[in-house]
Amino acid sequence: MNLSTKKLSFVLIAAAVAFAGCSKKPKRPDPSATLIGPDGGSLSGAPIGGFGSEFGIDTGLTQRGAGDYSNGDRSILAPVYFDFDQSGIKASERAKLDAAKAYLDANPTVRLLLEGHCDWKGTAEYNLGLGDRRANSAKQYLTTTGVSADRLEVLSKGDLDAVENADEATQARDRRVELVVLR
Repeated sequence: MNLSTKKLSFVLIAAAVAFAGCSKKPKRPDPSATLIGPDGGSLSGAPIGGFGSEFGIDTGLTQRGAGDYSNGDRSILAPVYFDFDQSGIKASERAKLDAAKAYLDANPTVRLLLEGHCDWKGTAEYNLGLGDRRANSAKQYLTTTGVSADRLEVLSKGDLDAVENADEATQARDRRVELVVLR
């Protein structure tokens, strides 16, 4: 085989590998087609139509929500703050979680809601995930200090309460886990 034949073979093999690479990803369905709304159910917590609902049968299914945390007290424990795009507990914030453990030890009938928040940067989906990671970091810290996991609830608010286009100081306050005492 001469040099030009080897080059041609190499080019053909490289082209075959390149074209045989990853196939196209399948097109994802439109998420709005799966949302419950005025035509397909209720967002108010009322029963949602399921199997048998067309016959007037109550399936017992309700819209899953965040629960009723209206009796929660946010003024007892200080929120835990996070750096931008981070979910690890900073050493400077651990004292707040230690105070939460002491409060729970002194009040054995209360539970704690760990509510994860983010600043306005990022997509809603990403921020929901980040808020969840932050809240679960706080939960993990508390459980390693001896708090029973059944006394802790996790909820991600993502950027729902964040101030859009806020200055850096406001954004820093939005990156937090609220420690809500539930009675």
